[in-house]
Amino acid sequence: MNSANPSSRTIFERVKLPARAASFVLPLLLSLLMTCIVSLISTVMSDGLAVGLWLRSWAVSWPIAFPTLLLVLPIVRRITMLVVRTA
Repeated sequence: MNSANPSSRTIFERVKLPARAASFVLPLLLSLLMTCIVSLISTVMSDGLAVGLWLRSWAVSWPIAFPTLLLVLPIVRRITMLVVRTA
């Protein structure tokens, strides 16, 4: 793929966010995936595969998880740096 030719780039290469958005995008994607999987497992374990119930469970858990990650992730990064050697 020729990077000099803009028409040959994929959609993800054309619409990338600036690097400063990573501190917002990472918790957004992590909370979406995490709550989706956890609420699916909880719903299947308690009520079987009830899609409507699962979507309601996810809709309640995600708005809690996302701001929590925004607040907790910087603390977790600092703790990680305390217990992991730098290269």
